Amino acid sequence: MKRYEALAETMAAEIRSGGMPVGTRLPSVRHLTTQYGVGQSTVFRAYYLLEEWGLIRARERSGYFVAPGAKLAAAPAPTPAKLADPAEIDVSSLVFSVLEAVKHPGIVPLGSAFPSPQLFPLPRLAKSLAYATRLLNPWSTVVDMPPGNEHLRRQIALRYTGMGIPQRIEEILVTNGAMEALNLCLMAVTQPGDIVAIESPCFYAALQAVERLGLRAVEIPVDPQTGLDLAVLAEALQKHPVRACWFMTSFQNPTGTSLSAEKKKALVELLAEHQVPLIEDDVYGELHFQPDRPLPAKAFDTQGLVMHCTSLSKTLAPGYRLGWVAAGRFTDRVRRLKLMTTISTSIPIQAGIADYLQHGGFDKHLRKLRSALRAQLVVMEQAIEKWLPPGIDYFRPEGGYFLWLRLPEQIDAMQLHRLALEHGINITPGPIFSARHAYQNCVRLNFGHPWSPRIESAMQTLGDLLNRLSGTPSQTPQAATENGKGADVTVMPLRSGGSRQVASTRGTSGSALVRIIACALTGTGLECDGRKISAPRTIRAPVSAHTPARRAIQRCQRWSS
Repeated sequence: MKRYEALAETMAAEIRSGGMPVGTRLPSVRHLTTQYGVGQSTVFRAYYLLEEWGLIRARERSGYFVAPGAKLAAAPAPTPAKLADPAEIDVSSLVFSVLEAVKHPGIVPLGSAFPSPQLFPLPRLAKSLAYATRLLNPWSTVVDMPPGNEHLRRQIALRYTGMGIPQRIEEILVTNGAMEALNLCLMAVTQPGDIVAIESPCFYAALQAVERLGLRAVEIPVDPQTGLDLAVLAEALQKHPVRACWFMTSFQNPTGTSLSAEKKKALVELLAEHQVPLIEDDVYGELHFQPDRPLPAKAFDTQGLVMHCTSLSKTLAPGYRLGWVAAGRFTDRVRRLKLMTTISTSIPIQAGIADYLQHGGFDKHLRKLRSALRAQLVVMEQAIEKWLPPGIDYFRPEGGYFLWLRLPEQIDAMQLHRLALEHGINITPGPIFSARHAYQNCVRLNFGHPWSPRIESAMQTLGDLLNRLSGTPSQTPQAATENGKGADVTVMPLRSGGSRQVASTRGTSGSALVRIIACALTGTGLECDGRKISAPRTIRAPVSAHTPARRAIQRCQRWSS
């Protein structure tokens, strides 16, 4: 182990043990160089490594601090999870009601399932599509029937080779996105009434697929830090006739967690022992923040039991709906089901994607995409620390673009979802990720969109809503009172869907609480405890004051003058 790695491990152990609570400022570089007798570059590399692990966060001109994402890492080990009985699923109504909001224009897409289309090379992709379409052989409409375009499948096979996985192109089947691949695989190995093992929390489309096919689900707990609970899975395999498993082994949706390579290998070996097929959903595998792509469970499959499903919807072109499955021993069954249902994936799309994968610089695009997502994660974490109230836990993912937030117990995620929608913000509430509508105090946030003042404002509003639901005052930076002493300034919506804002100032000299309510639309009217009052003639808002609060104060100044 290198010196900077040893230093990082030492500090990580102290953080995880709780010896350095969240928000603690880490020692200066000069202090550590003296304490450990190392160079500055060693300390900086150790800090960079701790930052990659999500344990610390840099603040400009202030140093490094223990990050909020270290909360779960430092938490005591949870009690062993218990196996729940298999159950029928009824989630579609809830899922559809939540997802309907995503389609409305103007909604801040913190609940979206996709990254921003601004991050994709759509003009270059269109060029490949146009080129391939011009050269398209009329007979390709027959030749490229399932399993799909041979050129495309060879390009896909090369990507498996790049991971060190020898993959025969005969076992690769092109589909209409990963969702079709996953559904075809589930149909290939189950019959109505069968039991399927799924994650908890789980990607809601898996729940809908189980519901649609008349299957029963046994939920296997997923820990945000360590991933799927293999002990509970082993118990389920012993106790129930599980016909298939549908798991997301890398950057799981919604938690963002990944199984280690050792746990993936153990998972494949466990399922091989029981001869249970694994439907592996790996749509986020290419969105890793570490130098190397995490190996899928497919890499450890020696019996053809793993059906590896993925797509380009999260990495290149959501609207093109192109995915595939490396189906192993189930290839023929899946191919026949494809012919019986959708017949074929778009021939021009297959040809265009094949050209792009060969000539369009896909790996260069992926490097830029990963860098952008990682940067957006950092800003999202800063916004959480700045705007959301204490008591919120999350574990920093090493890839993907989702954060799974565990809110205080008294917060109802569905109620927060409804209130956020009234303010033009979409978030994804936890209950849609569970067959039992669990995770009532959890939400999933998407950091896959370039940061903007609009998203920053949405995070502030979420913090205000959380404070309202928990019955605590909103927390914002300090401003100044009329007499020049410190005061807390809070800006929050007056009522759900209202257009007013409330600016509250509380003097530190023991003066009575004064509420100044400025009407945001008309700029008229001031009230204090329901009575009309005249506005203060002088209210100072220093540069450090929160900008929306300063604007509210300035609005009052204009009214009073």
